[in-house]
Amino acid sequence: MEQSPPPPPEPPRGGHAAQHDGHGHAHGHSHSHSHGPAAPVSAHLRRVIAAILIPFTAAVVVGLVVLWPGGAPPHERTGVGFDRQTQQATVAKVAEVSCASVNASGGGTPTGDNPATGGDSASQHAKGTCKKATVRVDSGKDKGRTFTEIVQPDQPRQLHQGQKVVVAYEPSAPKDLQYSVTDVDRKFPMTLLAGVFALAVVVVGRMRGVMALVALAVSFLVLTLFILPAILQGSNPLLVAVIGSSAIMLIALYMCHGLSARTSVAVLGTLVSLTLIGVLGSLFIGWAALTGNTDDNTGLIHGLYPSIDMSGLLLAGVIIGSLGVLDDVTVTQTSAVWELHEANPSLGRRGLYRAAIRIGRDHIASVVNTLVLAYAGAALPLLLLFSIAQSSVGTVANSELVAEEIVRTLVGSIGLVASVPVTTALAALVVAADRPGEAGAPVGRQRTPARGGRGRRRKR
Repeated sequence: MEQSPPPPPEPPRGGHAAQHDGHGHAHGHSHSHSHGPAAPVSAHLRRVIAAILIPFTAAVVVGLVVLWPGGAPPHERTGVGFDRQTQQATVAKVAEVSCASVNASGGGTPTGDNPATGGDSASQHAKGTCKKATVRVDSGKDKGRTFTEIVQPDQPRQLHQGQKVVVAYEPSAPKDLQYSVTDVDRKFPMTLLAGVFALAVVVVGRMRGVMALVALAVSFLVLTLFILPAILQGSNPLLVAVIGSSAIMLIALYMCHGLSARTSVAVLGTLVSLTLIGVLGSLFIGWAALTGNTDDNTGLIHGLYPSIDMSGLLLAGVIIGSLGVLDDVTVTQTSAVWELHEANPSLGRRGLYRAAIRIGRDHIASVVNTLVLAYAGAALPLLLLFSIAQSSVGTVANSELVAEEIVRTLVGSIGLVASVPVTTALAALVVAADRPGEAGAPVGRQRTPARGGRGRRRKR
């Protein structure tokens, strides 16, 4: 009597049936990989990555300890620009008066430190209606004291009753001229906007968003407690920027993306790209004879701290400014390689590289365009002045103000472009050279379907 064949095995819940060959070994269907936990990177590759990153991290920690400034050095305030004593104040009363009655055409300092116009404009002021604002000081030793501020009709910043403002204090001036309105107090709208941003990040990103905000806070702490004070103390700006940027990179990437081989490859790609940016920036800043001292703010810094290397400060700014976009590119490319390997484990390193580099090319086009437009937007008033003067493109590009932005943009863009093939190649090499049998489980059991079609991925 012929026996009927045994029924086929029941497929696991939530996954696809495994395909068997004639030897009884199961070959998992590719769709099941996206549902079950992926095999971790082997111990061999973990040791290789650790051998590179542990000494690098130790060097960064040593650099932070050796160069830690302990605070910015004190100095005597000059009363110029941002180097002034300021207090909080409120506009208590605003009254309209004739400009002629308050001698507004006589060249008084208008609100916001904008220079008064002369000639025909001055005669128009004398015929117009000005505002006489009574301002009350709300902080400092003169709390409660009031002073008068005259606002001319064509001033870009007009004062209103109840408005919160920032006032500058000059103790050496005559008593009735010691205080003047210098800016508007924007703390509330800025704080509200920051709160909306944080809420949006947490709602969309959930726990990953929370970690991103923590990493952002740590980055600002490194910037304000280490990088800026260390430069003011006279340390080499390039060395400080490299150590500070490396610390920010390590903290931000591992905090946001976890301590895994995938994140470590992104760190390596970022490190190689930052090195390239530093070398190219140093070469072309020196070759183009860029001093880094191009406006009132940099001139004030150089006047207060003559020992600061301003060209080195410019290079430090290039490195720090490129770091944020580099993190985005390297993490994206590393994730692309890992996900491609998850979708098709049979791809070798060349296949992975070719597939991921196609994603990277799209990323390059968008990121470079974003970077150039960001710098152009920041320099828009300057570019507008050159347009008004009808200067040629060559004249504009040759001026140091614009040349700095060109060098900053192009050097950063070269680093971004280079980060794509570098990171993609590193990730493809790591994934393709992996030895999954060393991770602790037999090769045939590295990927198992999860119950219910869902599962948590192990860090890899």
